[in-house]
Amino acid sequence: MRSWEPAVFRQRPFRTRNYAKYLQQEDPDSWAVWPPIFQDPYRRLEAGDWPGRPGNPIGFAARPSWQNPLGANQQGVDVLAQLIYGAQISLSVGFISMGIAAAIGITIGGLAGYLGGWVDVLLSRLIEVVMCIPSLVLILALVALLDNVTNFHLMAVIGITSWTGIARLTRAEFLKLKEMDYVTAARALGAGRVRIMVRHILRNGLAPVLVPITFGIASAILVEAGLSYLGFGASPPNPSWGTLLSSGRSSIQEMWWLIVFPGLAIFFTVLAYNLIGEGLQEATDPRLNQAGQ
Repeated sequence: MRSWEPAVFRQRPFRTRNYAKYLQQEDPDSWAVWPPIFQDPYRRLEAGDWPGRPGNPIGFAARPSWQNPLGANQQGVDVLAQLIYGAQISLSVGFISMGIAAAIGITIGGLAGYLGGWVDVLLSRLIEVVMCIPSLVLILALVALLDNVTNFHLMAVIGITSWTGIARLTRAEFLKLKEMDYVTAARALGAGRVRIMVRHILRNGLAPVLVPITFGIASAILVEAGLSYLGFGASPPNPSWGTLLSSGRSSIQEMWWLIVFPGLAIFFTVLAYNLIGEGLQEATDPRLNQAGQ
């Protein structure tokens, strides 16, 4: 990570040219573990940047080779380096956005299910109103209001538009569990509402809620990739998987690797999270367990 490096490395443009040369000049006693293929996700590797390696080809000549296993884009930036660096962007968008959605959905659904009455009516109508608005339209409207879109903006926008399913499931679990005997016993012992909701009901009803959260991570990755592909994602430089797909859209016949490899990365990541979600659903749903016996 950049924050772990000494301050001198952050003050001088080490990554703009030969990093190994500057490292040896500034700190001769230091050592470094170099990657098998030295590339940069933000710039083209030029001749002389790395000892014994030529510069990356540009344009249609940047097809997959021993120097660029997955090829390079029109500017000569390595696709593999962009995929590796873009993985943290796509995965962080999925996890953080669904963390925001889970916090909103569990809070609103828990209050609606436990308190009931007019609180349940108002919060249920709020959930239905948000569900009636197409998520993609709402996301595009919110992104259009921002001058400079960052990854944190995407996380927040996706999070505040993806909580309705979690809220409805949480409400149903709270409606069921608040009638259980252990909740009645806790209420008789003088436990407050917050303690009962957090310590007793939420802990026992959280397992089914994890299933839509897992599916939501895969959905958030797809939404981020779609927004970046349409040009509404984070502002450049942003080597996300959707941005890579967008860069290869205009030259798909000549530079097929700009579409194939980012598409495969998105496909296998979404497939993995969907399989995890199905596994959690089978593990937490007793009806599925009884049907399998």
